[in-house]
Amino acid sequence: MASGESQTPVSLSDRELQIIDLVAAGLTNQDIAGKLEISKRTVDNHISNILTKTQTDNRVALVRWAMRWGKVCLNDVNCCTLPNPNQPD
Repeated sequence: MASGESQTPVSLSDRELQIIDLVAAGLTNQDIAGKLEISKRTVDNHISNILTKTQTDNRVALVRWAMRWGKVCLNDVNCCTLPNPNQPD
């Protein structure tokens, strides 16, 4: 585990989880702001709060944290599929 990475689950808002997902997708803060129709400064503040809550130092460490705790799914990595009740075993 990377130094400074939180070892316990963290409570994040839906918006913070949405921003983590967009960070993991490779979007810049400016791109995230445009996609969510909020200011870049608001995104900057969200990112800062998220880094503090997750005890991560940067975006890479944040994505690693998010994958470890199952908060993001990247290209079918770290994803679980739920069973389909209509599909036979």
